[in-house]
Amino acid sequence: IKMASWVVSFGIIVALFLASANAQLSATYYDKSCPNALSIIKSEIKKVLSNEPRMGASILRLHFHDCFAQGCDGSLLLDGSSGEKTAGPNSHSARGFKTIDAIKSQLEAACSGVVSCADILTVAARDSVVQLGGPTWTVPLGRRDSTTSNKIAANANIPSPTSTLSNLSSLFQAQGLSTKDMVALSGAHTIGQARCTVIRNRIYNDTDIDSAYAKSLQSNCPSDKSGNRNLSPLEDVSPTVFDNNYYKELTKKKGLLHSDQELFNGGSTDSLVTTYSNDENTFFKDFAAAMVKMGNISPLTGSNGEIRKNCRKAN
Repeated sequence: IKMASWVVSFGIIVALFLASANAQLSATYYDKSCPNALSIIKSEIKKVLSNEPRMGASILRLHFHDCFAQGCDGSLLLDGSSGEKTAGPNSHSARGFKTIDAIKSQLEAACSGVVSCADILTVAARDSVVQLGGPTWTVPLGRRDSTTSNKIAANANIPSPTSTLSNLSSLFQAQGLSTKDMVALSGAHTIGQARCTVIRNRIYNDTDIDSAYAKSLQSNCPSDKSGNRNLSPLEDVSPTVFDNNYYKELTKKKGLLHSDQELFNGGSTDSLVTTYSNDENTFFKDFAAAMVKMGNISPLTGSNGEIRKNCRKAN
């Protein structure tokens, strides 16, 4: 009997250990350990975006690029020549790191060693969308930070602005995201800007683009390889407001990136683009649901990873 009860007790201990190692994320994760965490993040995002609305798009993009490399683990925030910051999709374009640093330093002052950089980035992305007029959603929390960064994964997994619909679908599917998630998440391009070097081929050579729109972009992005870093809004009707104008522009062949227009180009996603262009509420609902799903990609929980003191380097 003693032997049997020992086995049962040991089994319970093992089960509890496994449960903690695979702890599920929870919206109330910091309620006791750092009750002001969410308000600190929200207040800093509000301050930064009131000075520079574009930063909202930059923070949202950081979260997306972080999650697509090796899960939502803050790996993109790590400095280093072999890290994700130096990968093609991030080099010379990823920005917002100082905003994350500012939030982190305030959180360290309030409750040292408690709130992860991965969670800061996830919440800051949500707060950025809300601040610019988009939907809100409840963010599950409890991600821990990676100690390594994966440049190879970033280069392989993050969609390119020249992607075809087939490429896009494969990359999102590999992350467990559906076609609907992909089209909804692409609506993040209702805010933000792109560099001339990224759009040059589209505005001079693509045929699936409104000719007057293409021409209007060419003065800021010459064909002679000058002005590579000049910026154009991803959606120019309301570039600092999170709304459904991105989809309306796609239906007029005014997608700035080749990959954007692929979503409305006679393929399987045309109907969803049309739905979102006509119904902002449906877009907002699907975007919020897809953001939660993306934020749940391979988080480090339990005893995996760490809580970085400085988001730029492992402890």
